[in-house]
Amino acid sequence: MAAEIFDRTERLLGEEMMAKLASVRVIIFGVGGVGSWCAEGLIRSGIGHLTMVDMDTVNVTNVNRQLMATTKTVGRVKVDVLRERLLEINPEADIEAVHQIYTAETEGQFDLDSYDYVIDAIDSLKDKAHLMLKACESKAVLFSSMGAACKIDPTKIRVAEFWNVRGCPLGAALRKKFKKAGTYPAHKFLCVYDDEVLPNKGGDKGETCDYKAVINGTTAHITGIFGLTISGLVLQDIVNKG
Repeated sequence: MAAEIFDRTERLLGEEMMAKLASVRVIIFGVGGVGSWCAEGLIRSGIGHLTMVDMDTVNVTNVNRQLMATTKTVGRVKVDVLRERLLEINPEADIEAVHQIYTAETEGQFDLDSYDYVIDAIDSLKDKAHLMLKACESKAVLFSSMGAACKIDPTKIRVAEFWNVRGCPLGAALRKKFKKAGTYPAHKFLCVYDDEVLPNKGGDKGETCDYKAVINGTTAHITGIFGLTISGLVLQDIVNKG
């Protein structure tokens, strides 16, 4: 069945590259608005080994933008629901769902050297910065998502090296954090970002979140493009390396 599933991809990339994709190991931290679409893009591209790390359950407010979030999956563990969906796409894929949060305290549970690619789709500033540092110390290639909230124009989404990201409040906050601590990622890495920052017009409805100081408005097409772009960067890197 796998040969039929990836027929169109194989026509473009060739049989040898499809075998390579099936052997690649990717870990995604955060499967929300960006990470969930990235995971689907990877599995539909033929990636054979995927680990997804996220502590959250599906909330009704996720339905507008997160791939696995529907009115029927509200309350369920995100990584479990997403794993079920991805296995329906490719039943032969090795997909691990880790119901855990990435922090400085839990980072020892993840052997980043055992992966070819690390995807950062974390919202928490502190945890995101920590993952960047650790991923850049590992053998894996890191791709990171900057902030995808408060945006609506898809033509403004672009890719740049982390220190060249401009107009993104999250990128600026991360750079400030690294400079203040005097600790920097060991090497350069690419980020998906967007310099559009729109104001929230919906008002505060009293919703809270443990790792966000402010809950911003988001749209499906922006988070989807962010996530699929990162999956495309992984695919492109594999192909370019031959």
